[in-house]
Amino acid sequence: MTITDAPAETRPAHHRRRIPRTVLTWLLVTPAAIWFLVRAFGFEQGRGVQLIAFTPYVAAWALIPALLALIVRRWAAAAVAVLTAFGLAMCVLPRALPDVGRGPAQGVEVRVMTANLLFGGADPDAVVRLVRDNDVAILAFQELTEPAQAALTAAGLDRLLPHREVGAEPGASGSGLYSRYPITDAGTERTGAGFLQSHATVRVPGATPVLVESAHPLAPAVPASIPGWSSDLRQEPPADPDGLPRILLGDFNATLDHKLLRNLIKTGYRDAAATLGSGLIGTWGPYDGDLIPPVTIDHVLADERIGIQDLSVHDVTGSDHRAVIAALTLPEQS
Repeated sequence: MTITDAPAETRPAHHRRRIPRTVLTWLLVTPAAIWFLVRAFGFEQGRGVQLIAFTPYVAAWALIPALLALIVRRWAAAAVAVLTAFGLAMCVLPRALPDVGRGPAQGVEVRVMTANLLFGGADPDAVVRLVRDNDVAILAFQELTEPAQAALTAAGLDRLLPHREVGAEPGASGSGLYSRYPITDAGTERTGAGFLQSHATVRVPGATPVLVESAHPLAPAVPASIPGWSSDLRQEPPADPDGLPRILLGDFNATLDHKLLRNLIKTGYRDAAATLGSGLIGTWGPYDGDLIPPVTIDHVLADERIGIQDLSVHDVTGSDHRAVIAALTLPEQS
């Protein structure tokens, strides 16, 4: 007699092998799926505020569980994993692709720069060299101290950018704004969490006056600082289509994966790096030797009436941040 059925005792063993494989597949798929939901709906809270900055790395990793789920034929898990990978890609990839909407190309070109000086310890000669070599006309500092200001003056910064509004302080709270062109309505205000932000109206010849601010919300370094970080970001000035064009330069302590920064941009700004397809270039992380994956928390946000022409990112000796330089086109004065 020919036996066509497998022995009964082999069926439970086969079933037992399937269960761990299924469980392991879901264990790989679920974290990325949760991450996507948090990122997509802006649910970041507590430590999640810090972690969400690393979304581009999770987006790349999300392809692995999707592939594994397909290989082992766990179709429900595969469907979730593929949708998760696609969703994270849609969150991240647009900032790596040039945007056709760069704003007006005609107008008055001006180069702006932002640099976090790391408690004033950045090399002043390196900073001034960046300003000189890149024809920077408007410069925003964060973490500007009085010794750093004196060192920058000695290195020749005041000769290049003679107009300034400075709020130098010890530690990380200082701020500064330097300009080649005259400034008016200048001031330095303290955020709710204690950081200074210098601002002024810059009057570039031939261009509409533009409001410029050195932005520096509190860093979400520990859970206790997150309410201050959130409040500071909410207090950053929105774009005003009925007022003067505005440029925010600085260390926002937030990436484009943070909902609060995205909300600010939606008021009428463009992120210069994302507009040009350079939005994944790291600006903070390992640049002073710390073992931290690079993330993009330094930004140039320009009013939508301002054109975005070019952007570059530069190492700064003595700082854990990189300087961001952008070429912008300001509207001509009517």
